[in-house]
Amino acid sequence: MKNYLWPVVLICLLLSGCKENKKYHDLIQKDILSEKSDVLKEILRFQEDLNSEFKNPEISPLRDKDKKNFEGLNFFKPDSTLVIEAKFIRTPNAKPFLMATTTGRQSKEVVYGIIQFSIAGSPYELELYQNEDLKQEEGYEDYLFLPFKDLTNGEETYGGGRYIDLRIPESDVITVDFNKAYNPYCAYNPKYSCPIVPSVNTLRTKILAGVKAFEN
Repeated sequence: MKNYLWPVVLICLLLSGCKENKKYHDLIQKDILSEKSDVLKEILRFQEDLNSEFKNPEISPLRDKDKKNFEGLNFFKPDSTLVIEAKFIRTPNAKPFLMATTTGRQSKEVVYGIIQFSIAGSPYELELYQNEDLKQEEGYEDYLFLPFKDLTNGEETYGGGRYIDLRIPESDVITVDFNKAYNPYCAYNPKYSCPIVPSVNTLRTKILAGVKAFEN
């Protein structure tokens, strides 16, 4: 994780003479479980990497007093239904603007695109941003920033919202994994300057995935 300083069950009826069909269905079910396992592994890898970063005293954003007893961040239980395949709409005519931060510094951004998706049958839309300076750095040429707020903020999660790191897709579909939503560094330490989530990126639902509020 790079901090943005600048996210059928198959049934076979067991009838006589149906052994080959049962074997076939078992193979399909195994494939489905394998796919789900891959998603779970990726989420758990994200959690492990984030914890490793926070445990490393050289790069951890934690205050000194919080580093001593830090054992790991609190995460929601992985939820594969919140790995979203969203419609990606580019906005090539968008002009750069200054995004406010927690310290008064302003971050020069552009709305690179809009994503549209559904959660539990309800439609939502969010803006994706590209930082005008960061895109000049090696490795960040295709980096997109997704800050968002939802109805967990101030209760289960950090009040200021959370972030997800994304990359520019080659098609008009982009995968957004809310299990990879993380807190801005200013949720742990006031010395950091963090972009404030634009009001347009507020979801009127609870996103019970990703990093929870920090308890120190």
